[in-house]
Amino acid sequence: MTRLTPAPRGRGMLTIMKVFVSVDMEGVSGLTDPQEMRAGGRGYERGCELMTGDANAAVRAAFDAGADEVVVADAHGQGRNLRADLIDERCVLVRGPYRPMRMADGLDASFDAALYVGYHARAGVEDGVLNHTWMGREIIDVHLNGEIAGEIRLMAGYAASLGVPVALVAGDAAACVEARGVLGDVPVVAVKEGRDRYAARVIPPARAQRMIYDTALAALRDPGSWRRHDVAAPYTLAITWNSTATAKSCAVIPGVRRTGPRATEFTTPDYAEIVGLLGVCATIAGEVGCTGMHYG
Repeated sequence: MTRLTPAPRGRGMLTIMKVFVSVDMEGVSGLTDPQEMRAGGRGYERGCELMTGDANAAVRAAFDAGADEVVVADAHGQGRNLRADLIDERCVLVRGPYRPMRMADGLDASFDAALYVGYHARAGVEDGVLNHTWMGREIIDVHLNGEIAGEIRLMAGYAASLGVPVALVAGDAAACVEARGVLGDVPVVAVKEGRDRYAARVIPPARAQRMIYDTALAALRDPGSWRRHDVAAPYTLAITWNSTATAKSCAVIPGVRRTGPRATEFTTPDYAEIVGLLGVCATIAGEVGCTGMHYG
């Protein structure tokens, strides 16, 4: 974790020019049911509206803090969840499936700060609402350079590799604890508290979205609160899959090796390859899961 003291830029003071907002769905205010996360599921359309509401709270805060440009990435599933007709018209929305950098697509070194909204705890965290890492059931654990990693660590590490700090993490309480474990005292907003994987004490979305706005606005006005999760190169991504077939299939990718019946490992000096590989392996795992049913 790196504490930042940004140098003044431009008109004698720090001006936030570009803010990146990555929006996942499991940590969105009010949502607890897996059906609400899946197209065609009961409550999914309302879930998309709530996801867009949380995103808009962060976008509005960014512009009110002085941003000239805000890019929002739909970071859930196939990337077709945020309502393009309801998103704040001042932002740019990155959406759609099979984007190379998935949850971080649209982020580059020109951004001043990243906000993570709707994020959740990694796989296996008991009180994490809808906890998982990258995939719902295909991945058991992920380690990055020997450290157990959820999506917060993975995405914060990618941002840091580009020199971009994290200014906010919003999601369930377990996600906020995880974010603080990775990034130190980064500003967080807990919009719900897990009772189990599929149940939570929720803050009503209208109030939760005000909390996201207020915290994001204060954070973006205080660059000293931004945090960066620097990971030393080379980067080694180790994945324990739920299926021997997935591990065997992923090991066909050049540079990926099996380290156990259900385990693979990949090392690279380029963090973008870590994120890209996760996307490719997830595609393979999804196909294996669909054809192999529940056997591993």
